[in-house]
Amino acid sequence: MSHKSGFVNILGNPNVGKSTIMNALVGEKLSIITSKAQTTRHRIMGIVNGDDFQIVYSDTPGIIKPRYKLQESMMRFVNAALTDADVIVFVTDVTEEKGDRNVILEKIRNLHIPVIIVINKIDLGSQAGLEKLAAEWKNDFADSPVIGISAITKFNLNTLLDTIISYLPECPPYFPKDQLTDKYERFFASEIIREKILLNYHREVPYSVEIEIESFREEEKLLRIKALIHVARVSQKGIIIGHRGERLKKTGTEARKDMEDFFGKKVFLEMFVKVSRDWRDKPAELKRFGYR
Repeated sequence: MSHKSGFVNILGNPNVGKSTIMNALVGEKLSIITSKAQTTRHRIMGIVNGDDFQIVYSDTPGIIKPRYKLQESMMRFVNAALTDADVIVFVTDVTEEKGDRNVILEKIRNLHIPVIIVINKIDLGSQAGLEKLAAEWKNDFADSPVIGISAITKFNLNTLLDTIISYLPECPPYFPKDQLTDKYERFFASEIIREKILLNYHREVPYSVEIEIESFREEEKLLRIKALIHVARVSQKGIIIGHRGERLKKTGTEARKDMEDFFGKKVFLEMFVKVSRDWRDKPAELKRFGYR
């Protein structure tokens, strides 16, 4: 029996539901999800295996015009996803205007690889509106299937999965069949903390934060994790900590509970806040945090 494998890279503008789609397809919460733009900073792989196929999904940052070096690095992850894809899943949703579609679409057209257009959040629109959008996309990508889904309700995901598999090239698996992702446990610990900061703080503060896991020690029934929350300015340190440390304590409690669910064991979490001035525009700092 022949075996199919391929890299399926998920691209699109911010907030169209790319991370929700990948998590639903993988069956695990690998990418953090909030309603805020630029939630995803890294390229995160999720691996799905069947008896005769392996899909290596990549969730990528939303496509933006960079304003500082961190965002330039995020867009390099997007451009890298264009170079190694066997299949591109381009995600839009029922709320996006035609003018919001990025110039990266022209690059995608010129790649000469299969493209699947996914219209997400169809539970928020009408059938007539969906048909109109689908016709517009079909006009732009005549050879591509256009699939309407609702990632949050998991509606029509089986159709999307079957379509992806149909485009995979015949190839042996790239990764062991029991591997779920290319990221280490420390990465997911840091992302869980960052998700809670995105949810609990407002304005610029969440976008000025980076999480560094200083230590990750696994005992028989306990994980001991020490995390540094880097902020870009002194004023942000006080905001993160809050009055008598209450805001930091709330964030830590929420993060610890999610970590226990994710890792399947009790977690002892310590968090500290450090000012790393203007880290988003310093190449050495970005490299240390895993950007390039």
